[in-house]
Parts: sequence; structure tokens; C-alpha cells
Amino acid sequence: MANLILIRGVPGSGKSTLAKIICDGGYPGSVIFEADMFFVKAGQYNFDRTKLREAHAWCMEMTVAALERDLTAIVSNTFTTSKELKPYFEIAKRFGITPTVHLCQNDWGSIHGVPPDTMEAMRSRFQYDISHLFKGLE
Repeated sequence: MANLILIRGVPGSGKSTLAKIICDGGYPGSVIFEADMFFVKAGQYNFDRTKLREAHAWCMEMTVAALERDLTAIVSNTFTTSKELKPYFEIAKRFGITPTVHLCQNDWGSIHGVPPDTMEAMRSRFQYDISHLFKGLE
């Protein structure tokens, strides 16, 4: 049965680690998607800000493809605002499912070298109350 798990938090909060734990710990047939995966070529991470929109579109396309195959899609992105989460809630609605949302708040340090000012901007815009997104999914 298709399932959607969304993991959100600022860089270095433990999103990828939690995604792996969930995937390995009881969701056979689950797959993990992160926009950052789009930037990995031949094992090397090369972030290109100009392709960020394309990376997120790829992540959504992969999520839909997994759900179409009745898999559990685990999506681990920053999702700092409800606007960023909304497309995934719309995908969930299309499949008749209610997503599970996990919030990571650890501080392990960014493995991608996100500058401190960018981290602070992400923290300041982070929307914790996303309850309005669940309306209409019942």
C-alpha cells in the first residue's frame, strides 16, 4: 500500500539519518528521495543553485512514480514553509493517503557547508504549524 512520509528540518538536523532509519526499520519497499540527490553525479555532490527548482521537480516526480508503484516514499527535504510542503500534500490527496510528517531539530552541522547566514534565514522562516495542510485529507 502506498504511503508518504515527509521529513523536514534545517540542514544538519538529522533528516537523512531519520529517513534511513525509517526505511531500514520496517517499511519494506520504501524509497528515499531528497532534492540533494539530484546534485549527485558519479558519487560527487555538486550543488547548483540555478537548478534548485529542477531538483525539487525531480524529487516530486520520483515521489509520484513510487506511489504509483504502491511503494512508501520517504521524502527528506528542508520543507521550511507550508508552501514547500503543499505540493506533497496535493500528491497525497491524489493517492487518497494522509502523509506522515516528521520534524528533525538536531544540530549535527551541515554536511553540505550551508553558510551560517543561510541557516539563520531558514530557521527564521521555519513554519512549525502546518495543521492547515491536513484539512481536506480525511
